Amino acid sequence: MVTELMGGDATDLNDRLSLAGFRRSHTIAYTPVCDGCAACVSVRVPVRDFKPSKTQRKIVTRNADLTAEDCAPAATPEQYALFKNYIDTRHGDGDMALMNETDYRALVEETPVRSSLIEFRDAQGALLAGCLTDRLHDGLSAVYSYFNVEQNTRSLGTFMVLWLIERARLQGLDFVYLGFWVQGSTKMDYKRNFRPLEAYTPSGWKRLDDAPRKTA
Repeated sequence: MVTELMGGDATDLNDRLSLAGFRRSHTIAYTPVCDGCAACVSVRVPVRDFKPSKTQRKIVTRNADLTAEDCAPAATPEQYALFKNYIDTRHGDGDMALMNETDYRALVEETPVRSSLIEFRDAQGALLAGCLTDRLHDGLSAVYSYFNVEQNTRSLGTFMVLWLIERARLQGLDFVYLGFWVQGSTKMDYKRNFRPLEAYTPSGWKRLDDAPRKTA
């Protein structure tokens, strides 16, 4: 199911659709509707109830040297180089591996809502990670993130989610939306490590059961 986000009420519409389990991409909001299948579910972290694990606290400490800057949604060659390396290394068999710099620019800049590109840099100023983020009325939505895959000891993917949770808490927001989760998908299993986690169901947002966390 797809809805176009346009006009002066695009932000309000995106807020309402996010509450109904939709996700934004460019100028549309969408949710999978497949006959006989409900594997893809939208998930979010309730910020006030979130309790980081011991491993997650170590990840925050490990990345204490990084600085984060909330940038306008404007693509740069530096961002694209990092994005391209991440995609080729982690998702080389997917459709996104075909994205060129123009496609990346569209991913970042084609937004009718309140968006930013959060850049994470080390003490030397090197860009290590980026997270395209939407500001919703009740939270932050992680639209897409990427990072330096050679810095694997930092667990940058997990760190960015932890950073968003803390940012939302400081801003008095209730949720961090993490997109779709598919049970059994190894690429999406990391989302289950943020507890508690809520999933959108036919009867609204419900908490997922507390299966054991995986180490980062």
